[in-house]
Amino acid sequence: MEKIEHTTVTTNGIKMHVASIGSGPIILFLHGFPELWYTWRHQLLSLSSLGYRCVAPDLRGYGDSDAPPSPESYTVFHIVGDLVGLLDALGVDKVFLVGHDWGAMIAWNFCLFRPDRIKALVNLSIPYHPRNPKVKTVDGYRALFGDDFYICRFQVPGEAEAHFVRMDTAKVMKKFLTTRDPNPPCIPKETGLKALPDPPALPSWLSEDEINYFATKFNQKGFTGGLNYYRAMNLNWELMAPWTGLQIQVPVKFIVGDLDITYHIPGVKEYLQNGGFKKNVPFLQELVVMEGVAHFINQEQPQEISMHIYDFIKKF
Repeated sequence: MEKIEHTTVTTNGIKMHVASIGSGPIILFLHGFPELWYTWRHQLLSLSSLGYRCVAPDLRGYGDSDAPPSPESYTVFHIVGDLVGLLDALGVDKVFLVGHDWGAMIAWNFCLFRPDRIKALVNLSIPYHPRNPKVKTVDGYRALFGDDFYICRFQVPGEAEAHFVRMDTAKVMKKFLTTRDPNPPCIPKETGLKALPDPPALPSWLSEDEINYFATKFNQKGFTGGLNYYRAMNLNWELMAPWTGLQIQVPVKFIVGDLDITYHIPGVKEYLQNGGFKKNVPFLQELVVMEGVAHFINQEQPQEISMHIYDFIKKF
């Protein structure tokens, strides 16, 4: 880990912290919530040893990157803009792109807006769903799962933060990273994060030191930046109207765990398996469903995910 370089890049009006290692073609890794560049620690080490330069930023709002206060500063256009600026700062034209969770959603949009900058995409956990012109994103989740669904509960500025601050941050991280319940996560207003199950013990793939790294950074930065991604979802829906119906036009490999909550949203399995996903992602080359694996797939199965990435991108 000490070989990983840490730099700060100025891009799109913010300062972005970037972790990188290795030399060769660049792989750009995009993390999710509640995560950091550090979620890719295993992939950075293994893929840099195979001849790639691995680059993993703290996305805006996270870790050692700037965190503008307003939710309106967290649209997919802001985040993709940050990343285009990062590529320009690195002096690179095209990269391999890897995303997980919110990073996967950003990656899909990166490919919609700037396919000219992407050689190929490996996305984890969150499949591409084209914009539904009839229903705003958060409204759709509320209709499906109710007001207690975590995305709905994250909408009011300050409300979720109050729940986060009442609980030890290391415990918050354990609750999120170790969950293996494929049912939709609900956070009732009365109980807050206490409604999420406590892990009986840390799994073998996660140490107290790793939890404490995440906790230290979130103690410094707070959770507002990450929560603002959710608060910009309906704004994204409005701004994305010109891209309605567009397909993903880059080569894609998609990987999901069969215990992932996203895989158990009604209709998703059928969408992935029965041709709907392929229709919207016509250059989908591989679809992998990993058995017995939950949402934080790149940390739970680090070597397997690294090999899945390598086996795909080495073809290009």
